[in-house]
Amino acid sequence: MIFEIRDYHYQADRLEEYRVWAGEAVVFLGERWDLLGWWMDSGAAPRIMGSDPMQLKHGLANITWMLRWDSIEERESAWEELWEDPKWLDLWDRHPGFEGYLQLAVRFMEEV
Repeated sequence: MIFEIRDYHYQADRLEEYRVWAGEAVVFLGERWDLLGWWMDSGAAPRIMGSDPMQLKHGLANITWMLRWDSIEERESAWEELWEDPKWLDLWDRHPGFEGYLQLAVRFMEEV
């Protein structure tokens, strides 16, 4: 099993538009994939600690999605199919704007 964690740094002044769009996207993706959830920044100040703490250029991610897959191959296939689905393409056309993503990071984790 593999977990896909998608961290987005989205333009803060457009987060409400994103929230509305994501409300539809969650339903669509949740019907097809094992979507564990998605989260938006609460507005509480982050706590950055460690032996060499530093602020990142865009701050910390303000949107996070998490998906669960049986394998990376399943994940790759599902994403390819997604971009061929006319319903997803219609939903994507209503996205508030890809240019709103200041930075995207996708990482894969295994349960231990």
